[in-house]
Amino acid sequence: MHIYRSQQPLVCPLPQGEQQTELASLAAASDLSSGYPAADTLSRQAAAAVKQQQYPQALHLLNQLIERQPDRAMYYSNRGLVYLWMGRPSAALIDCDRAVTLGPDLDQAYNNRALCHAALGDLAAALDDYEQAVDLNPFNSRARINLGATLRQLGALDLALDCFDEALMFHQLPEFIYAERGRTYHLRGDWNCAIADYRRALTAAQVSDTSPQLVERVKCWAAELLPEQSWA
Repeated sequence: MHIYRSQQPLVCPLPQGEQQTELASLAAASDLSSGYPAADTLSRQAAAAVKQQQYPQALHLLNQLIERQPDRAMYYSNRGLVYLWMGRPSAALIDCDRAVTLGPDLDQAYNNRALCHAALGDLAAALDDYEQAVDLNPFNSRARINLGATLRQLGALDLALDCFDEALMFHQLPEFIYAERGRTYHLRGDWNCAIADYRRALTAAQVSDTSPQLVERVKCWAAELLPEQSWA
């Protein structure tokens, strides 16, 4: 999977902003008698800190959430992501292991743990966790894209293409799927298919107002095949 950020060095096709929704989705019952901010307030603050790349602040807020509710799998899963973005994959893996233990049916915990395995260079373990995430939640398009990109990283290009084809059936994140499928066709030598997918990715990115990093990456890939054409 393509690395969108240097903190995620092997497999992670989705940019950070696409994964912040996991932090934003956290919510818990308010403790009105404690005098402290409600858990959902802390969760929103953590999501805002991540969006602004204020990772120490996000980590501080997630530490508070875990101290209050040490049995919430999602808190550990999200803190693991923050550790990963801070360049601490070993600490991230410990948290994601804990998240899987506490929430064995939480598909996002497996997806996040797979990112940790990939960052540490263990693509086989990452593949297993992505597959588990998809088994638990077939609609987890992030995990499907990560799975396809990992298969590509391992040289299984045909299986990767099958994975991207399946991901398109769920009508989520098409710009990322087309980009990654295009890159897979590119590496396999199917250049016409690659160019077609790169064009689809750029069109979908315009509609969804995707981050410029994806657009620039796709343009660079496309320019490898058609350097004389303008991809502006």
